[in-house]
Formats: sequence, C-alpha cells, structure tokens
Amino acid sequence: MSVERWLEAERDQLVLWCPVALACGITAWFLLPDAGAWTVFLLLAGGTALAALAVPGGGRAARGMAVFAGLCAIGCALIWLRAERVAAPVLARTTVATMTARVLSVDPLPARALVRVMLAPDVMPDALLPPRVRVNIADADVPAGLAPGARLALRARLMPPADAAVPGGYAFARVAWFQRIGATGKALPGIRVVQAAPVTHDGLAATRARLSAHIQARLPGAAGGFATALATGDQGALPLAEAEAMRRSGLAHLLSVSGLHVTAVVATTMLIVLRLLAFSPWAALRFPLPLIAAGCGAGMGVGYTLLTGAEVPTIRSCVAAILVLAGIAIGREAVTLRLVAAGALFVLALWPEAVTGASSQLSFAAVTAIVAFAEWPLARRLSAANEAGMVRRWGRALAMLLATGVVVEIALMPIALYHFHKAGLYGAAANIVAIPLTTFVIMPAEAMALLLDTAGLGRPAWWIAGMATDGLLWLSRAVAVAPGSVQALPAMPDGAYAAMVAGGLWIALWRTRWRRLGLVPLAVGATWALATPAPDLLVTGDGRHLALRGRDGSLALLRPRAGDYVRGLLGENAGVSAEAGEFESVAGGACSADLCVADIVRGGRTWRLLATRSAYLVAIAEMNRACAAADIVVSDRYLPRSCTPRWIRADRGLLARTGGLAIDLTAAKVRTVRRAGDAHPWVPVAVVRTRYGRRDRQFRPGDALHSRKMRGGGLSARVTRTAGEEAGQ
Repeated sequence: MSVERWLEAERDQLVLWCPVALACGITAWFLLPDAGAWTVFLLLAGGTALAALAVPGGGRAARGMAVFAGLCAIGCALIWLRAERVAAPVLARTTVATMTARVLSVDPLPARALVRVMLAPDVMPDALLPPRVRVNIADADVPAGLAPGARLALRARLMPPADAAVPGGYAFARVAWFQRIGATGKALPGIRVVQAAPVTHDGLAATRARLSAHIQARLPGAAGGFATALATGDQGALPLAEAEAMRRSGLAHLLSVSGLHVTAVVATTMLIVLRLLAFSPWAALRFPLPLIAAGCGAGMGVGYTLLTGAEVPTIRSCVAAILVLAGIAIGREAVTLRLVAAGALFVLALWPEAVTGASSQLSFAAVTAIVAFAEWPLARRLSAANEAGMVRRWGRALAMLLATGVVVEIALMPIALYHFHKAGLYGAAANIVAIPLTTFVIMPAEAMALLLDTAGLGRPAWWIAGMATDGLLWLSRAVAVAPGSVQALPAMPDGAYAAMVAGGLWIALWRTRWRRLGLVPLAVGATWALATPAPDLLVTGDGRHLALRGRDGSLALLRPRAGDYVRGLLGENAGVSAEAGEFESVAGGACSADLCVADIVRGGRTWRLLATRSAYLVAIAEMNRACAAADIVVSDRYLPRSCTPRWIRADRGLLARTGGLAIDLTAAKVRTVRRAGDAHPWVPVAVVRTRYGRRDRQFRPGDALHSRKMRGGGLSARVTRTAGEEAGQ
C-alpha cells in the first residue's frame, strides 16, 4: 500500500494529529536550550511546511506534512510567547523579609495543619520582593480575619521556587514561573491583619471556603476530606496517609476534578431536568426537551467548573462536555476522538505549558484510551445493545468495564512511572468498584445532602455519603498494602518516555492495520525504561542530602534526621519503595560527627565516597588527605581549592551550576538537573565570587568555571583550580 493510499484510507483520522503537532512544537521549546535553538526550530518547521506545500502534485502526504510542521512552529511560538507574557521577578536568594501584603487567595490545608496563602507584597524600596509570593502559615499562627482582599503585616522566610532536587524530580521552579510565583516560604509567628477584607468581597473563593467548611463539619475526618475534594476541588483536608493510599491504589484520579466528575454532574442535571419536564404533556409537545436539558447540563457544568477552581483538567473536561452536548443537540455522534482533539487544541492554545503537567497528560491519556478502545470493532460489538437476557447483558457490561479499566491502566502506567516513578498494579480492579461507587452513590448522595441542608434535612443523605466514602477509602487502603501493589522504577530517560508516548498515539489514532507499527516504539521505550539502571548515588541540589544504593538494592541516607519528604523523594527517584537506612549500614560505610566515608564496589573497581554532614570545619590538612584518597567528595559548602579528589568534587560551587546529581558508578556516568547552556527563564541566576572581591553576573549551567572535565559527559566536575572563581547562589 502506497503512502497516498494509506492516508486516503485514514483521511478521517488525520485531523486527530493536529493537537499532537502542536504539542510537539511546545515540547521542542522545553527541550531546546535557548533562544537561538528556538529560532532555528521555528525556521526549520516553517521551512518544512513551505517546502511541503511547494511539492509538485501535492497529495495528502505533502499537505499533511505542511500542516504538521506548521502546527509545530505555532506550538513553539505559543509557549515562547506565553513564557514571555507571564514573566515576573523571582527572588534571587533565601531571605527573611518583613512586609505588608495583600492576600490574593487562601487555601486551607487541614491535613497538614497549615494554610497556604498567596500574597502581593507592597512595593518597598528597601525590600526587593517579587510581586507575587506564596507562604505557608501554621494553623496556630493564622490571624483572625484572614481572607482574600485583607492586608497582612508579617515576617516570612522566603526562598526562590525550588528546582528539581535530583534528576527526574519535580521542578516546581518551572511551574511557578507560569503561575507568576516569585518566592515561596513560611510565615513566622506574629502575623497581623492591618486592613480587613472588603465587606463586599463574597466571590467564588469565599463560597468555596464556606462550602468546604460546611462539608467537613458534616463529615469529619478523611471522609470529609474526600467529599470536599469532590465538591470544591480542595484536597487539603484529606490526610496525607489517605492521599498516599489512593495514589498507590490507582484511585488518585478521583481526587482531581476532571472528566468523571464533570460528566456525572452534567448527566445527572440533564436526566433530572428531562424527567421533570416530561411530566408536563404541554411542554413535551411544544418544546425540544433534550435541547433544554442539554442547556441546563452545560450551565451546571460551567458552574461546577468555576466552583472547583477552574483548573486546567476541569476546564478541558467542561469544554469536552459542552461539545458532547452540542453534538447531541444537532443529532451527531458526540463522543469521538475528534472531540478529544478539539478539547486538547483548546487547552494547548490557552495553556501550552500544560503539555509538561502530569495531571493534563494523565487526563488526556485516559480519555483518549477510553474513546479509542470504545471505537474498536470488538469493543463496539461487546457494548452494542442486543436482545440477550439480563444476566448476559450485565456480564457483557462488566467485561467491557474491566477491559476498559485494563486499557486505561496500560495507557497511564508510562506516565505514572515517568512523573512519579511508581505505578499501581491493581488499579484496574479497584477502579471497577471505585468509579461506579463515586459516580452513582457518593456524588449524588453528597449533592442531595447539600440540597436538603437548606431545609435542615440532610442528615440521612450525609450518612449514606459517609458510609460510601468510608468504603471507598477502605478499598484504597486495602489495595495499597496488598503484596506487589506498587511497581517502583528509577527515573526514566526522556527518550524512553517519548518512544512509549509516540507508540501509544500511533496505536490509538490510526485505524488501518498499520497502527500495529506503534508496538515497535512502545516496546523499545518500555525495554529502554526497564533496562535503565538505578543510580548508585543521588545528591540533592543543595548538597545536604545524599542517598547511596547498596548492592542489595537498599538505600542509605547521609543524614539520619532527613524528613519524610526527603526520604520519599530520594527513594522514588532511586526506584526503591522500602524504608531508607542509615549511611553506616552500607558495606564499608563509616561516619564521624563531621564526615562520612564509604567504599563502593561497582564495575569491577572500588570507589571511595567522602561526604560532609555537619556545618563544622575540618582541619585543612586532614580534609586534604581525605579528599586525595577519595574518588567523589560531596559537600553542602564550599571546599578549599586544595581538596582534589580523583573524580568529582560536588561542593556548593559545582551544585549551584548543575543542580542535583544522579551518578551511575558502573558506567561512570553523571546526570544533572540543569542542562548545559539552558537559558529557560526559570533557570536561576548565580553570583560569582573572586579573590579580588564580589561581582554579580548571570551565568548558565555549562559556563566554564573549572579547568578539567568529568569523564563521560563534558560536565566540569573535578576541580583542581578555579582560576580565582567560585560559583555561589
């Protein structure tokens, strides 16, 4: 079959690749390092589009290539423009600031005993603060009258938005850039309200807060936290242990208001309106009842989206629901992959950065997998209406539900492993119970309870909602602790992830037998990801925390008092789900109060690791001897120039340029958080200190500050001389 004949057979599917092309251009902007590379990409994509249009004879292949390349260029331009439009000052270094600020939003997090507040600090000549900062306030320090619109006087410890701590970690600095957050931190005690919130301020935020408080008063504990997430999108009241259990069991998607929730609200509204109007023969004979019910459903969907905070997945789901209703109104088949493509184009045009978000990727992947599977001929036959008995109909419906759950789990597993480094194995079975329970019991009971509460009669409905929610939470805990419930994997290479995504899209979007070719990149990506070895050593970007992987796969931490967050972060990126041990437990590991040393056997040789773990200085002669005997030295402070290990000196100067490190000793390779030459706007600015004084200049990872190169990658790692310069924050 020629390419033209194949494309002719797939002509109805070609439009589905438009959002894929737009996403490719957006992704290229994130992957390429600087404005020069972005400009070259735009020129190449635009030139490819023009060249394809100039091909004599044209044809679908040439036109398709022109459209695809053109959309790639548009995607790159969109995200570049978006990054420039949201540009805002970012705090240069950690500081303790005294300020007055206006409260922009208040987000209670009862499960963590704090309130997260977005502030707009006043402009003060002696305090160079970003125009938008986010601080956490402990519950005990929350002042009376804290509300959006109020003005506060406070002291806070602020820091720049954090980059990924280790390669493969969560890069909040990139997310914060697009949210215009210039600093984050913790407010210190002594907060005062110097100006109350306007009395007229009673918008959606206040309504959402009152509704959340009302639900938690009716359903205390974890059940109330889950019910609040369904009604207002606020997940802060759900205990952390319950949230982790839902992630491990594959039910975390129920917490994020998206397609399932919007569909339930819209469908229920339509059904109720249609049934009520059908009671009137006069209305049924004179008005298009389905059209009226669809309009009411659309209105309720928009209201629910606004009430739950109008997050990107919710907006995408609302737009998709409205398109479905429009299709119903005009008598067309509504739930198709074209609908999914239209929703994706809408989201990418307004929020192109959503391409990199785990939530958006999971949402679109789930919907695409469900619709693509439903359009498969075998699935159509399985779900088609027939004259079989009730038992057979229910059996086929259950088989269809199970098959859909399995397909969705397969589609979501690469995304979960890439972003979270673990995936639930029993999610399909758990979702068979959890999704109907949430859609047909918990949400209707909660809505009925809120409605009846207006007359003080909601107690029976709250009891039903509470019992059903407790059952769902029990299910998540049971699945989470089941043997082998979670598969952990070290940080996945970008190339492996890209191959699996490309293969999955190829299978989902085409319809002829050539779709099977998507199994090749899917298999290559999966094999690549599974064959990627776990790092032997992880070093966080501040140099304070170090995780060493033992020969038995266990993990040992440098600092015994590392918190749960650090332990979880390092364990996930190392692909270890077991609790991390102490550094001394590693074979050959020994520590004093100030230094730790370990001999690590990898790749047929022994590597010596030296790390500092206190703020006290070590005698220079002793430190020099220890450095000379070590292959790798890690420290959270500047080390003397006379400290010359045999391979890497990862002190504060190096880590300020590279970010966290993941080291594979067997292959003698190092991965860094920051890529050489990366000039994206959220990449931090550093300060260079010289022996002639201090001077500030901007530099990017990859600038040559050291004289020798690390083996295997062009990273300036081993320092013997610094040419009079040290890199600092």
